[in-house]
Amino acid sequence: MAKKKILIVEDDKHISKLVKYNLEKANFECIVTMTGEKALKILDSESVDLIILDLMLPGMDGFEVCKEIRQDKRLSTIPVIMLTAKGEEVDRVLGLELGADDYVVKPFSPRELVLRTKAILKRGRTEGPAKDILIAGQLKVDISRHKVIVHKKEIDLSPMEFKLLVIFMRRRGRVQSREKLLNDVWDIASDVTTRTIDTHIKRLRQKLGKMGELIETVRGLGYRFSEEE
Repeated sequence: MAKKKILIVEDDKHISKLVKYNLEKANFECIVTMTGEKALKILDSESVDLIILDLMLPGMDGFEVCKEIRQDKRLSTIPVIMLTAKGEEVDRVLGLELGADDYVVKPFSPRELVLRTKAILKRGRTEGPAKDILIAGQLKVDISRHKVIVHKKEIDLSPMEFKLLVIFMRRRGRVQSREKLLNDVWDIASDVTTRTIDTHIKRLRQKLGKMGELIETVRGLGYRFSEEE
């Protein structure tokens, strides 16, 4: 089986060397670059499975790079882990709103970063033996082909958004607490708050347009995918 390829975008040579060493030890292939501009050039010619992106980069910062990635149809589904010394909630939320899949604050445990990388790359695998096609009104999810169709138009979702939507549709009518969604979607314990769920659901609803109304807020409890169409 071919190794998964990780793009590391980090201007601190000691940190990038540490990250690269631990990921390669875990059987990943790594590409390292120090700037956002170079990262985007690499993505023009290289196919990668995940990006580890520092926020405080020289020139184009990590927020800008993540925004460019999410706006590019060819790159929009690549998972992104943001890596930064900034721990303030406002930065964390902004990163998640721009489409990052996870957020790791320096100093960090290399083992934790490897675990999070593995967890995110597993998210394309959905729960148990179940139908590959999920349908609700004009919303259709083809799990095996990783496609979402709304009113006959394909919608680009990040891996996190896709996993959330599949979980909601498979648990249709059942209330999902924020804590349960964090555990089921992120796979491992994370330092991000339940605000993360609200941020991703907001983005998911926006992308689904009118069909986003099927994801209902249940005050004080969490969220539920409507049984009505």
